Amino acid sequence: METNTIAAISTALSEGGIGIIRVSGDDALNIVNSIFVNKDKKQNLLSFKSHTIHYGFIVSGDEIVDEVMVSIMKAPNSFTKEDVVEINCHGGILVCKKILELVLNNGAKLAEPGEFTKRAFLNGRIDLSKAEAVMDVISSKNNQALKNSLMHLEGKLFEKIKEIREGILYEIAFIESALDDPEHISLDGYNEKLSEKLSYLINEVSKLYDSSKKGKFLKEGINTVILGKPNVGKSSLLNVLSGYEKAIVTDVAGTTRDIIEEEVVLNDISLNLIDTAGIRETDDYVENIGVSRAKKYADSADLVLFIMDATKDISKEDEEIIDLIKDKKTIVLLNKIDADCVLSKEKVSKLFSKECDILEISAKESLGIKDLENIIENMFLEGKLPSNDELYITNIRQGEEIKNALTSLKNVEDSIEKGLPEDFYSIDLMSAYASLGKIIGEQVDDDLVDEIFSKFCMGK
Repeated sequence: METNTIAAISTALSEGGIGIIRVSGDDALNIVNSIFVNKDKKQNLLSFKSHTIHYGFIVSGDEIVDEVMVSIMKAPNSFTKEDVVEINCHGGILVCKKILELVLNNGAKLAEPGEFTKRAFLNGRIDLSKAEAVMDVISSKNNQALKNSLMHLEGKLFEKIKEIREGILYEIAFIESALDDPEHISLDGYNEKLSEKLSYLINEVSKLYDSSKKGKFLKEGINTVILGKPNVGKSSLLNVLSGYEKAIVTDVAGTTRDIIEEEVVLNDISLNLIDTAGIRETDDYVENIGVSRAKKYADSADLVLFIMDATKDISKEDEEIIDLIKDKKTIVLLNKIDADCVLSKEKVSKLFSKECDILEISAKESLGIKDLENIIENMFLEGKLPSNDELYITNIRQGEEIKNALTSLKNVEDSIEKGLPEDFYSIDLMSAYASLGKIIGEQVDDDLVDEIFSKFCMGK
């Protein structure tokens, strides 16, 4: 591994109260010491104890660049397990860039995205699941996603994977030992014992895999498309859910012609809302493009909110939309219940070949919105948000490795049923062990590590 010293601005590159330039590596203290003076004009960072903070100035020759506080964290008791110095300066863009430039001119190199966290992983400070949790914490969209990311950061996933792998490794070792020394270690009756152990292992891995389906929605949000014919209240619903006038609302049909996107949080569930053009036959070229886009987004949505005007009877456009979304998770919203209604839940339900949720609302008066939140919670999280100790897999890479491990364990179960030799068990058990190891960073190649950390933000 490279041992050169790296540096980057770790706070957002915008005006703020404070900016932080982070420096890590063997020469971190020397580099910062060469541009730092305290109030007595002395350069003495090298003599200070670890985990202390010091007031002074960053200078370029005789010129003071900024008044700063400098934090010192000496190896191995730092995030990267290297010497780390953080320069806390005023949060202007120019001053942060000038201090970073001084640090680079004095021997540091500019850190790559995620390189500080990458060094923490490569130096054994954190495992790969914790490293990935760092970015999940930063990008969390709601409280539940944040809570789950912090559980990963605390090592809950690492502990669970370690426990499962130890169980698998024990069986691998027993089989290999018995095959190498059959006179002293017997495999008589072992299949029954292994089957019992496999049931437990498969159940534990299955729970992790099942959690990845919910975890995707916790982390990324539910891709939700608002669909309906013109002037049924789609934009009004977007506005009431987002809490402000995101979309223009008029009585003129076809007002919304392009896609409008908004992120909202309901009951701690993130929705990636897309308001679409009203679906109808039209000769208007621009509106027709909007209708085509609406159909395209509906096809890839996790959830469709299909709005119908409860003051009007079912139209040809309504029936065409129902045919379009027949295979999608759908909530039907009978809007405008604050006016005289002609549509009923019973009448609408007969149009659908499968059971779906039908809710009466008024987007204009914000009626029924709380019921909509509850239905979405039931639909995607089985009626409950994660409890404090419930672990969810939110990382696609981790989900794939868990799926591979589950397949390998089921292959062992299949081999036992077919009466295959014990060395077949060992091959698939080793495969499951390796797949789970990739989650926490064991048996991963350099290219994968580089790819993972390249997605991190600069300075982290």
